[in-house]
Amino acid sequence: MTPRLKQQYVDTIAAKVREQFGIKNVMAQPRLEKVIITVGMGNQLEGTKLNANAKEQVLSDLSVITGQKPVITKAKKSVANFKVRAGYESGAMVTLRGSRMWEFVDRLISLAIPRIKDFRGLNPRSFDGRGNYSFGVTEQGIFPEVDIANAKYVHGFHITFVIKNSDNEKSKALLTKLGMPFADKKEAA
Repeated sequence: MTPRLKQQYVDTIAAKVREQFGIKNVMAQPRLEKVIITVGMGNQLEGTKLNANAKEQVLSDLSVITGQKPVITKAKKSVANFKVRAGYESGAMVTLRGSRMWEFVDRLISLAIPRIKDFRGLNPRSFDGRGNYSFGVTEQGIFPEVDIANAKYVHGFHITFVIKNSDNEKSKALLTKLGMPFADKKEAA
């Protein structure tokens, strides 16, 4: 079964974006390629028992939210100021594609983002110049799947939307039509 948001994209949104930017070739239209969710665990991984519990909680939260097993990321370089050595576990990440990606984006837009405290919209300037959009979430409790009452460690996420065949303007138009709540330019400044 096709996810609801993907069906909406195929039926109406893709055509509107093509028409808005004068794109004639269907293969040249901007499309959501993947969504990457990362969590940096940093100082939670210094080796005490509580920190091991924090790591397990981060991994279980990510797997519950995304429906996919997270990958543990390791430090590539040693940095003395941060007490990090090359090879130390430093975070976790999940890359979503296909149906899982569309279902996650749908839940993010319709359920999770409206639950953010004092939310005034996402920063419309967080594009990277190639059309990819990134933003951060401060706590995992915005997702209804996570049982925040039993959580001992509150952590945030960094979410990146990788959009193919796009620039900043096309990506913003696509994400707006998908339902992403961007802030007004006055509030984002």
